[in-house]
Amino acid sequence: MSTTPFSALLVENVHPDADSALTSYGPMDITRMAGSPDVSELKAALKGASVLGIRSRTHIDADILDAAPDLQAVGCFCIGTNQVDLAEAARRGIPVFNAPFANTRSVAELTLASIIMLMRRVPEKMFAIHEGGWLKTAEGSNEVRKKKLGIVGYGNIGTQLSVLASGLGMHVYFYDVEPKLAHGNARPMESLEALLAECDVVTLHVPSSAQTRNLMNAQRIRAMKPGSFLINQARGDLVDIDALAAALESGHIAGAAVDVFPVEPSAKGDRFESPLQRFRNVILTPHIGGSTLEAQAAIGQDSAIKLAKYLYLGSTGHAVNFPQVEPGPIKPGRTRVAVPHINAPGFLRRLNDAAEKAGANVAAQFLQTDAEIGYALADLEGDLPADFLDRINALDGTIRARLLPGPAEG
Repeated sequence: MSTTPFSALLVENVHPDADSALTSYGPMDITRMAGSPDVSELKAALKGASVLGIRSRTHIDADILDAAPDLQAVGCFCIGTNQVDLAEAARRGIPVFNAPFANTRSVAELTLASIIMLMRRVPEKMFAIHEGGWLKTAEGSNEVRKKKLGIVGYGNIGTQLSVLASGLGMHVYFYDVEPKLAHGNARPMESLEALLAECDVVTLHVPSSAQTRNLMNAQRIRAMKPGSFLINQARGDLVDIDALAAALESGHIAGAAVDVFPVEPSAKGDRFESPLQRFRNVILTPHIGGSTLEAQAAIGQDSAIKLAKYLYLGSTGHAVNFPQVEPGPIKPGRTRVAVPHINAPGFLRRLNDAAEKAGANVAAQFLQTDAEIGYALADLEGDLPADFLDRINALDGTIRARLLPGPAEG
C-alpha cells in the first residue's frame, strides 16, 4: 500500500505537465482517466482521492461529492467553472481552482486571425473554392491597417489583443465597465453604444453574468456600424444568435466569427446546430479559443500548482468559491491547522482555546471570510496530542479540519 499522503484523479486528458506541478510541494499518487467518465465510473474512481482534476465535460454536484468523502479540492483545468456546483463544494470545505489566464495568448491570436480572415472575405472564398468556384476578386477585401477595432471588455485577453492589433496598425478602442489603463494607443470609449457606432470590427471579451447575458441583443447589433463585423470568442450567452442571424441576412453585419454558443454538444459525436450555419460570411469554430498545446500546458501547470499548494500549505489563493488565504511556507517544527468553518462569531476564539488547552503556542494565524464560509489557519508550536484533530473537528462551526506538518527542524 502506498504511503503517499495525497492522491489525485485527473480525467479528460489533463495535460501531462500537470503531473510535475502536482508533486512540486510533495509526493502524490496520480491516476488518470482518458475521457469524461460516466457517473458510476467517476464515483468509483474517486474513492480515496484527495483532489480531482477535470476539464469542461465532467460535472460535479452534490451526488458526486457524496461519493467522495476524502476529496479535499477540485481543479478545473480550463477557464470556466460552471460544471461544478461551487456553493455545494464550499459548504463541504472543498475549494475549487481554475486557470483563468493561461489561455490568454491563444484566444487573442484566434481573434486576431478571425479579424484578418473576415476583413479579407476569406470565408466566402473558401466555401466557393471547395465547391469548384474561383472568387479571385479584391471587392470587399481590406487590409486591417487603419481599421477601427472595438474591444468590449479590456481584461487580460482584451489588453493583449489590443497590443497585437496595434502592432498591425489598427486603431483600437475599448469599453469596460471599470476604468482600465490603456495599452499603447488604445482609446477608451464612454459607452458601449459609442464603440459600436465607431468601429469596423467589434469583439467581445467579457465573462458571462446576469449583466452580460444577451449583451449583444437586436438593438445593440442594429447600433453597430453598417458593414462591420462581430466576433464572439468569450461566452456563448453574450450574443442573441437569432438577432445576429437577422442582421447577417439583412446585410447590416458584413460577417461574424463565433467560437462559443448558447447550446453546445455535450459529448463527442453529438450534432451541432445553429442558425448561423447557413451563412458563408461567418467563421464558426467549436469552442477552440484556448485549444492550443501551449495553452493546455499552461493550464495544466497553473491549476495543478494551486492544488499542490492547497494540499501541502493550505493556500486558497485564486480559489473561485472560497475565502482566499496565502499563508506561505510552514516553518520547521511547526504544524499548521487549516479549518474551513461556518462564518459566525466566535470561531477563532474557540480555535485558539483548543490550541491553548492542547498546550500549543499559536505562532502565526490567518483568517478570511465570505458571507457563508470562513477559513482559518494557525501555525502551532509544540507537541500536539493524538486527538487534537478530533478536537478541532468537534468545535462548533468546523466544516472539516486538516493538520499540515512543517519540515523537520535542523
